[in-house]
Amino acid sequence: MKKAGKYLGRFLIGVLILALIAVSAGLFYFKSYLPNTVAKESFPKIDGEIQVTGLNDTVDIYRDAMGIPHIYATTAHDLFFAQGYVHAQDRFWQMDSWRHIGSGELSKMFGSAQVETDAFLRTLGWRKTAEAEWENLDPESRAILQAYTDGVNAYLKDHKDTALSLEYAVLGLLSPAYEIEPWTPIHSLTWGKAMAWDLRGNMGEEIERAVLLKTFTPEQMAQLFPAYPEDHPVIVNEMPANEQALNIPSDSEPIAFDYSQLPLDTVGHNASLLDPVLGPWNDGIGSNSWAVSGELTDTGMPYLANDPHLGIQMPSIWYQVGLHCVEKSDDCPFEVAGFSFAGVPGVVIGHNDKIAWGFTNVGPDVMDLYIERVNPENPNQYEVNGEWVDFETYEEIIDIVGGEPVTITVKKTRHGPVISDLYGPLMNESDPEDTEFIPFKDRAGVELPEQYVIALQWTALTPSTPFEAIWGFNKAQNWDEFREAARGFHVPAQNLIYADVEGNIGYQMPGDIPIRKNGDGTLPVPGWTDEYEWTGFIPFEELPYAFNPDEGFIVTANNQVNPWDYPYLITYDWDYGFRANRIVEMIESAPGKIDKAYIQQMHGDSFDSNAEVFVPILLEMDFKFAKETEAIAFDTLQNWDYQDRIDSTAAAVFNAFWRAFIQNTFNDEMPEERYFPDGGSRWNEIMRHMAKNPNDPFWDDKSTPDVTETMPDIITKSFSDGIAELEGIFGRNVEQWKWGEMHAATFRNSTLGESGVSLIEDLLNRGPFPTGGGDSIVNATGWSVRDGYETNWLPSMRMIVDFSDLNASLTVHTTGQSG
Repeated sequence: MKKAGKYLGRFLIGVLILALIAVSAGLFYFKSYLPNTVAKESFPKIDGEIQVTGLNDTVDIYRDAMGIPHIYATTAHDLFFAQGYVHAQDRFWQMDSWRHIGSGELSKMFGSAQVETDAFLRTLGWRKTAEAEWENLDPESRAILQAYTDGVNAYLKDHKDTALSLEYAVLGLLSPAYEIEPWTPIHSLTWGKAMAWDLRGNMGEEIERAVLLKTFTPEQMAQLFPAYPEDHPVIVNEMPANEQALNIPSDSEPIAFDYSQLPLDTVGHNASLLDPVLGPWNDGIGSNSWAVSGELTDTGMPYLANDPHLGIQMPSIWYQVGLHCVEKSDDCPFEVAGFSFAGVPGVVIGHNDKIAWGFTNVGPDVMDLYIERVNPENPNQYEVNGEWVDFETYEEIIDIVGGEPVTITVKKTRHGPVISDLYGPLMNESDPEDTEFIPFKDRAGVELPEQYVIALQWTALTPSTPFEAIWGFNKAQNWDEFREAARGFHVPAQNLIYADVEGNIGYQMPGDIPIRKNGDGTLPVPGWTDEYEWTGFIPFEELPYAFNPDEGFIVTANNQVNPWDYPYLITYDWDYGFRANRIVEMIESAPGKIDKAYIQQMHGDSFDSNAEVFVPILLEMDFKFAKETEAIAFDTLQNWDYQDRIDSTAAAVFNAFWRAFIQNTFNDEMPEERYFPDGGSRWNEIMRHMAKNPNDPFWDDKSTPDVTETMPDIITKSFSDGIAELEGIFGRNVEQWKWGEMHAATFRNSTLGESGVSLIEDLLNRGPFPTGGGDSIVNATGWSVRDGYETNWLPSMRMIVDFSDLNASLTVHTTGQSG
């Protein structure tokens, strides 16, 4: 026995040694070999000469100290060829993953776990739409895309796997059979669909309203979905008189659908299979932009500022580039610099030698859900005006790396693809082991036929690409040319801010905005009659715009676009204008002529309008503090300027209170956890209204049936809960409570950064970094009331264009150029 024990001991020691060797090898591989040896294989060649087949002439590329390439070419073909080559040099992994998202081919890259996501993407039909767009493009646009594609493939010809990007070393461990395919123009076009989804608008609110109708009265629903506040600014205060729309048919006005007698049930949640790859929708995700005329500036010329807010990720969604024709001509008209998408030719946001432009999201209601009645005797048919018609169906084959392909059948109605079988919040069947699953038909407060499907009508599923408009912006030399290019910007509709070297400032809202026969797009509607059909789109000439307004400035921050007397419906689900209001205040209260330093100060402004409302209420209350930390924390609010700065203790105290305050006010009201408030401008507006009524029924805590709470009761409890949470995060030393530490930003690789494998995450992610600002704040850095304070979206870049000297313009860019 002793001998056997000795051998067993030696065996266990041997196993331990082998395990230690394996761990050591893994640590060496991920901590040293990959970053120090393999990563360098993909670094781009930036000096010397490269011989490439496919160019018409010599192309010169100069990279500045920040790695930003400026490309000089004699022809437009060579310019975009070189841009494709440079994008592939720095960002091919990002391009590769994006094209698999856009084409519904994630399983081809990452394996069978992505089949469900691919099935939904194929159902939406982004690639089919992009293929139709390619067929409809004019010759100039096709030439731009083809030249760009040829440049990408010229780089792929001589570079494989880890010579393209470090991530392919990790992918080789996960999907060793994966093979990189050539780039095509379709891959570029599909990214327009992905961005349209990312900025999709109100489909989530449409589902949420349908579900909440089963729990709340119409009056409560109006309180939970308030109108845009009249004390906050709109973008266009007045339409030019000769452009005002007249004689609008009465049936274009939204008509409320009577849901009062329909069966209601519990709340669903707004979730999407695309959340892991494109990020979840949040009403704070949008952007800021403003243009200030020379009358208000130190130089006598305009400034244009822009900072798009997008989900936090690495690499950055943007790639800075300069595109320069050596001699501008009709054949080569480009002299433009700014921010591009890796995978798409041209400059999306930036300036040329005459004009500058920026984007913020409009968020129009361009998605409607139609409830389609299915033939109970033939599931392949649905009802249209009293007759049964066949679904349009086709098969999609989903290839799986290292596995067998899966075939799905896509169904479409006259309104669009049937998404109720695939899209999480609308599903009626799920995994039998999911004990918490509730079918949509049992959750919704909308009358549903016994057998039904839900179809999506969405403007982005009609062939059109925003990139033709963007290439038009790149060439435009004045307001008229810019506006003519904007005519082709169909989806996703953006607030287009403009300024030029002549001293003009302008604004144009483009996009296909549906006119509905009945209804207002806020709820799913019956699809079996023509009662709720789209009858057309708002004519471009009647979309809101402004040119050199009397105010001397234009501000867009996802707030209401149209004047109050505008005859068309764009959406009811605007951002509620807290950021826009603060930007206008700062412009109007500028201490002198506005200069770039002041605009930088505006970009960094962290004024918390929630604190402006509720801190005075807090300070007027007679608190009976249960512990010393509560008293010390309360004192930090006494002279606070309401700025959510990185080093602010008061901001930490207030935001911990605010999180508890929203949760304590509304979580007890919601019938299901998936619809607990998550923060954002809508909840800020709800709470701002409720502050005027300390006895509002929503203040009452339903978990205490013998007590009727009022606002002071909830404030007292929430302050105590917030302080307890801060003690759990930081300890009892209040001086160590800093907002930036609890609101830190971590930049995660957009595909492998949340793999669950710490060695991979440590290799590819960066952070956390202390971060100031917050939700509905000009320094817009989002966080989640449900999930915690970590920054989950932020300004993806910031830009200030100086029209007194375009070369003195300023930009800052999250994680920078490198992929």
